[in-house]
Amino acid sequence: MHIVVKNKFLYFRHYKVKCAVGKRGIDVKKKEGDLITPKGTYKIKGILYRKDRLKKLRSKLKKMIINKKMGWCDDAKSKQYNRLIKLPFNYSHEKIWRNDNIYDIILVLDFNMSPVRKNKGSAIFLHVAKKKFTPTRGCIAIRKKVLKRIVSEINKKTKIVIS
Repeated sequence: MHIVVKNKFLYFRHYKVKCAVGKRGIDVKKKEGDLITPKGTYKIKGILYRKDRLKKLRSKLKKMIINKKMGWCDDAKSKQYNRLIKLPFNYSHEKIWRNDNIYDIILVLDFNMSPVRKNKGSAIFLHVAKKKFTPTRGCIAIRKKVLKRIVSEINKKTKIVIS
C-alpha cells in the first residue's frame, strides 16, 4: 500500500487528489532551502497533530500531540539538524505550532534521517495545504479532510513514493 505523488497529484487507493509540492517542483534534492520536493521512496516515521483542532484522529501509526514548544531544526550547524526540537532553541528552526492550519496534521517522512547529512535538507512532511494550494518549501500538502481520511487507512508498511 503506497501513496504516490506525481505531477501535483497524490494517489492512494481510490483517491486522486490535487496536492502542492515544492516551489521548484519534484527533483533530486541537493541542499537545505532549495524548495524542491525530493524524489524517492520514504517511510512515514510518525504523525504529529493538533489535538485542539482534531478531536479524533484514528491511525495505526504512532501519533504525537503538537504543543507550543515544538519545533523542527533546519540549521546544519546544530547537532539536532533535521530533528524535532523543544523551543526555545538557539539555532534556525521552524515552529510546529502554527496559527494557520497547515500543521494540524503532519506525516513525518524519513528523508535525510539515517544517517542525517548536513545541508542535505530537512523536514519533508505531508501536511495540510493552503486554500489555493500555494507551493511549499519542499513538503507535500493536501486538503485536511483527505489527509485525515488517509491517516486512518495507512499503516507501518505504507510508503510514500515521490516521482
